[in-house]
Amino acid sequence: MQKTLLLVDGSSYLYRAFHALPDLRSPDGHPTGAMHGMVNMLRRLRADFPAAYIACVFDAKGKTFRDDLYPEYKATRASMPDDLRLQIEPIHEAVRAMGWPILMVEGVEADDVIGTLSVDAAKAGMDVIVSTGDKDLAQLVNAQVTLINTMSNEKLDEAGVLAKFGVPPNRIIDYLTLIGDTVDNVPGVAKCGPKTALKWLAAYDSLDGVMANADKIGGAVGENLRAALPWLPKGRELITVKTDCDLSAHMMSISETLIAKDEDKESLLSFFNRYGFKTLLRELSAMTPSTQVPGQTSAPAAPTGGATGDLFGAASAPANVHYETVLTEAQLDAWIAKIDAAELTSVDTETTSLEPMTAQMVGISLATEPGLACYIPVAHSYQGVPEQLSRELVLDKLKPWLEDAAKAKVGQNLKYDAHIFANHGVALRGVVHDTLLQSYVFESHRTHDMDSLALRHLNHTTIPFVDVCGKGANQICFDQVELGRATEYAAEDADITLRLHMAMHGHVHGDENLTRIYKTIELPTAVVLQKIERNGVLIDAALLKTQSGELGARIVELEKKAHELAEQPFNLGSPKQIGEIFFEKLKLPVVKKTPSGAPSTDEEVLQKLAEDYPLPKVLLEYRGMAKLKSTYTDKLPNMINQATGRVHTNYAQAVAVTGRLASNDPNLQNIPIRTAEGRRIREAFIAPPGSHIVSADYSQIELRIMAHISGDENMLRAFAEGEDIHRATAAEIFGVAPAEVTSEQRRYAKVINFGLIYGMSAFGLASNLGIDRAAAQSYIDRYFARFSGVKAYMDDTRLQAKAKGYVETVFGRRLWLPEINSPNGPRRQGAERAAINAPMQGTAADLIKLAMIAVQDWLEKEGLRTKMIMQVHDELVLEVPDAELALVRETLPKLMAGVAELKVPLLAEVGVGRNWEEAH
Repeated sequence: MQKTLLLVDGSSYLYRAFHALPDLRSPDGHPTGAMHGMVNMLRRLRADFPAAYIACVFDAKGKTFRDDLYPEYKATRASMPDDLRLQIEPIHEAVRAMGWPILMVEGVEADDVIGTLSVDAAKAGMDVIVSTGDKDLAQLVNAQVTLINTMSNEKLDEAGVLAKFGVPPNRIIDYLTLIGDTVDNVPGVAKCGPKTALKWLAAYDSLDGVMANADKIGGAVGENLRAALPWLPKGRELITVKTDCDLSAHMMSISETLIAKDEDKESLLSFFNRYGFKTLLRELSAMTPSTQVPGQTSAPAAPTGGATGDLFGAASAPANVHYETVLTEAQLDAWIAKIDAAELTSVDTETTSLEPMTAQMVGISLATEPGLACYIPVAHSYQGVPEQLSRELVLDKLKPWLEDAAKAKVGQNLKYDAHIFANHGVALRGVVHDTLLQSYVFESHRTHDMDSLALRHLNHTTIPFVDVCGKGANQICFDQVELGRATEYAAEDADITLRLHMAMHGHVHGDENLTRIYKTIELPTAVVLQKIERNGVLIDAALLKTQSGELGARIVELEKKAHELAEQPFNLGSPKQIGEIFFEKLKLPVVKKTPSGAPSTDEEVLQKLAEDYPLPKVLLEYRGMAKLKSTYTDKLPNMINQATGRVHTNYAQAVAVTGRLASNDPNLQNIPIRTAEGRRIREAFIAPPGSHIVSADYSQIELRIMAHISGDENMLRAFAEGEDIHRATAAEIFGVAPAEVTSEQRRYAKVINFGLIYGMSAFGLASNLGIDRAAAQSYIDRYFARFSGVKAYMDDTRLQAKAKGYVETVFGRRLWLPEINSPNGPRRQGAERAAINAPMQGTAADLIKLAMIAVQDWLEKEGLRTKMIMQVHDELVLEVPDAELALVRETLPKLMAGVAELKVPLLAEVGVGRNWEEAH
């Protein structure tokens, strides 16, 4: 301890604490989330790493030498959120009260101060521990300097750096220079990822060696390396942490200035009382019973923003934790008795993979109260593993409880676990809570994985999966994990899930709207989604193979045409070669540049240039065809499940802040439909013999929602009378009778209708319609004059969003807008556009989920063989036996139209075909 210096990268942890914790508030409404995180982290550090010398280092205000060296340095970073800025001074106050010296040095970053102190301390014979989440500081690690990350329980010594990055600490600078740093906006070599960088460094030892041998490296990435050679020395300079900063104006020696001091308990008591740190206030008061905090007559009020109790209360952190490994039938029976009597039980599974349709169960974990959990291994198979209960026995005994809807269960993403149980013949019922969905409903804009939730709501760092199973090529399957370690990890998952539910329950159930979204939309949707995923969709692999061949032939034609237009052969996948032909040979105008200063040839640039030049247009078509081939016609046949003969997507429920679902593995929601080739891919989604595909799509749903939310009389009238809304809009804007509206006027009105609800500006409208900006502004002015309710809604929504920080759907889903009050103009304007559109997108998402629930309920009550097989945006896709076709065609649109009563009628249009494309 006497020779240890503990350094904290305060600037790194400020942001991480702010984004990791909920929107906590003091009794008077002051934001405190980052303050909670910093205070708890620093107190834990002092306890876990006793040191004679300590310092918390923050970035000073103003520019640093790196800004002078490279003006674009950190240019892509968002401005500090106002709620975090308000917490900076209080954090400094708390840090000092806890006995930590603070350092902030102008002209350099916190990293550089830490680097200088680390070198000086090592020279003085001290051991140095640096607490940070910044990978750049790995370059400082040596025999005396170690990095720790309290948020991930990671410890990096020299061996740890090598294991994590693949290079030793003295090559971290070279490694990061090659791959670049997107966080700090420091470009590396284009398309050079970690694997390529490691390969080069292994071959040529250092960055200098790589640069000296650049001419020997082939392919597109070799060209990118040669193009980056002039930049790399500057990139290295930006990434290198200074270790020779002049600190004389801020401190004397380490041993004189950075001495660890005791906490100033009186100051901390005042601070905790002022900002509503109830748990810490109680703990500190208990330690100093004679101290009376001025003005304190009772416990401070709970933080605002939905919190209903302590952030880190005693109920969330049991004093004694008991995790049991269940290896005997007597133990299993005892746990069955526990869960049978429990009001709520947390359930989790450990498996052989993350693929829900094929993963096999390795073990089950259960928790009935905080700190009391078990792990039941059923398929661990490493050498010397103790005898376990068989999977068949365990599931046979648990099945009655698992399938009992009256036995309440909670889990984290139980849709996945339901698949695992289904893989073994068990239908999971009685799911009354899911912490993934609780978090999503409460804070849709944050992360919802268990590790993040545990840190945010329980101040608990869970055991990382990589600590148990490793990662990369050395990762082992969970069935190879030693039972003791497996129990620590798996039982903790069940325990933490139960505690998370208890911590978040008040956030959701303290609000009527959030409760409705959670109980009547999200939880039932998860059950329906699991059924849709298991149903899968039938794919015509032979047709896709034919289409793949045709696309391949078209790609070859386009490549040949591109070569002719360029008057030379070139690699259509090489940005460098494309740039040379575009801007050096053909002298095309430069639309924008990359961070390294080279002319860009990205999609946006090609779209712009394609308006006037043939080669960019050919390249766009080439890229589109290549993507169709690689993503769909080549890939989908390989994703057919051998057991079912179908493709099974996964619907991620807690991703989009608007509530929309995200399809992945494969993504069935992004199949292009604007081109004939894209639409043809849907022909391969087929019905089996004796059945048809039925597609039901909400018609103009977001415009109908706009009419409902805004209450605009003209929009309401048009929908109520069943008018073509785009024709009605054109009639209003152009001052003609609906029957006299031309096709061109209707097209303009359609662009305006959809453009304005997405926040399109006059500039955007002008670009979209190919007219000048003044004319576009004139159309917008006329639109708002005729649809004044829409204008009032937009103005009012912006104001409410700025005041609350969120907007809501018709059903009360809360859509957070973190950048709504940002001082960064473009970010703030983007948030304002989202504020207008999010309630419509979010309400549309709520409606399609309600429709899915209603349709599935009807199918099951009627005992029909029809099944939902896909959900794509505002569309439901069903596989319908011919005998049920007439009934489904008649009932489906009624069910979808009847899920909610808006001020305008909902309309669902139904199509039928032998394949998905025919059904449109």
